[in-house]
Amino acid sequence: MLPLKDTLKHQGMRSHLVEELRRKGIKDERVLAAIGAVPRHLFLDSSFEYHAYQNKAFPIGEGQTISHPYTVAFQTELLQVQPQQKVLEIGTGSGYQSCVLLYLGARLYTIERQRKLFMQAKNLIPKLISWPPAHIFFGDGYKGLPKEAPFDRILVTAGAPYVPNDLLAQVAIGGRLVIPVGNNIQVMTLYERVSEREFHKTTHGNFQFVPMLQEKN
Repeated sequence: MLPLKDTLKHQGMRSHLVEELRRKGIKDERVLAAIGAVPRHLFLDSSFEYHAYQNKAFPIGEGQTISHPYTVAFQTELLQVQPQQKVLEIGTGSGYQSCVLLYLGARLYTIERQRKLFMQAKNLIPKLISWPPAHIFFGDGYKGLPKEAPFDRILVTAGAPYVPNDLLAQVAIGGRLVIPVGNNIQVMTLYERVSEREFHKTTHGNFQFVPMLQEKN
């Protein structure tokens, strides 16, 4: 990881990235502002520092990646996070998406199954955004956090072979679950909970994520 240094050069590269995402169809100005504010280079190995604001995924260790900025922006826009909403993130990874959600004012609960990534994120996230505080857990994302449920929003940041019933059960009425579903290629899927028993499902294009794994490392 890099020292926590964010220069004018980094900020300029973020501005170019924001304009690229706008051209690609991201319209939510709050989401674009978050991408423009969160220093993505700090979540990557120093060898990737000056590539951090390209619209590319990069390895972060443990067989995991930091998602394309477009994917982060797309999922966040689809989630429609409002300040003070209770949000569950499945797959903390580097912590970049977590910080985007925190920037938007989410009360964030996030789960990571890789212990090394969990420890890194737990150390880094509070140094970048200390309020609202993030609640970071080591565990199995398929199970969610039933003791903390319900959640206004749930975001899954890895490719799920199916939609876990435990996650659907933890969505508040009126809430949203955004999850990429599939094996090699995933379909971005939105579930909106309209009542205790009813969900409205829509799909939003194909993406490619690392697999959502169950066992803890």
